[in-house]
Amino acid sequence: MKVDLDTYQELLDTLMRNKTRSFLTGFGVFWGVFMLVLLMGGGQGLKEMLSSNFEGFATNSAIVWEQPTTLPYHGYKKGRTWHLQTDDIDRLRQQVPELDVISPILTNWGSIAVAGDNRVSCSMKGLLPDYSEVEAPSIRYGRFIDQMDIMQRRKVCVIGEKIYKTLFPRGGNPCGQQIRIDSTYYTVVGVDFGTSHMNFNGGAEETVSIPLSLMQQAYNAGNRIDMVAVTVKRGITVSSITPRIRQVVARGHDIDPQDEGAVMVFNTEVLFGLMDNLFTGVDLLIWLVGIGTLLAGAIGVSNIMMVTVKERTSEIGIRRAIGATPRTILSQIISESILLTTVAGMSGILFAVVILQMLEMGNTTDGIVETHFQVGFWTAIGAAALLALLGVLAGLAPAARAMSIKPVDAMRDE
Repeated sequence: MKVDLDTYQELLDTLMRNKTRSFLTGFGVFWGVFMLVLLMGGGQGLKEMLSSNFEGFATNSAIVWEQPTTLPYHGYKKGRTWHLQTDDIDRLRQQVPELDVISPILTNWGSIAVAGDNRVSCSMKGLLPDYSEVEAPSIRYGRFIDQMDIMQRRKVCVIGEKIYKTLFPRGGNPCGQQIRIDSTYYTVVGVDFGTSHMNFNGGAEETVSIPLSLMQQAYNAGNRIDMVAVTVKRGITVSSITPRIRQVVARGHDIDPQDEGAVMVFNTEVLFGLMDNLFTGVDLLIWLVGIGTLLAGAIGVSNIMMVTVKERTSEIGIRRAIGATPRTILSQIISESILLTTVAGMSGILFAVVILQMLEMGNTTDGIVETHFQVGFWTAIGAAALLALLGVLAGLAPAARAMSIKPVDAMRDE
């Protein structure tokens, strides 16, 4: 059969034009899915990174500490200094029954810890065992301070990760070994690998924790304490009892109960609430951007299918003339639409997963993944189902147009 050269060239141009359109449309779907999965994985990683800064810290807690007075009261001028004392613990326990844990903290800065030829600067904290309910330690070796340490004023300590790696560079369990701090020797009973940056008077990684009773005696602190960490009972909000906490402490030291600058109360509940709102906003933004991009890709698929149907008017009309049913034409157009969106979309998912995996590998320390950027399995399945749905929706309008083509019109168009 002889084929006219001009006719052959026209068919070739049409085929190449369709390929280009299909590629550009598929790229739109690919980019939309890629951006959606990448943003979801990146958002998950961002939430983990931010959450790790507060990991282990009780969300229903508050920290109370002292500052010079800002209001005159009972003949005292403003600017008077004062100190928290262990008596404040009893006052809070008796007068604010909504409190669950009330744990005092005593700190000392600028100490040097020495073990053999290794030395490192550190901060010291005198704590009670119940402080672990406010800021949960991540004990890698040994244990945390217990009640017998407090009662017997044992010279024991729990060291942070940075101090452990500096004083014991060879690794291993350091429990039972001694370190020297300010001319006093302490036996290591635990190593805290906590990474929370929600800390007061020094992070856990560079802190040496010792029994509160021992620190009060060793540093001649008497009954003085620097801060009080509290948690509230279930069903109670910190904000509802903050004024009462301030009043109880203020009255015990002859301070104006309304002097918020003198009795500082840091409500961590508010901070965690802000973080939750931030995470909700990030998730909403991710879905808006991702779905918007996907819809743009689906509209592109619908447009290319409309052009394809128009260019195949003669073919569709002839198929109708020889017995093809509308259902057959409908299934063909929709199948092509689903195939185009699915192939492009799954390619976008795979490419995004590869990028997220590379990000995870870059956030690995000692073989442990610190931040997970990957999306969940069911999230990926949901994305694939969404792609199929978009493919069906994108093919409906072109399929309806294809079914409306009559053989006579097709021949006339030819």
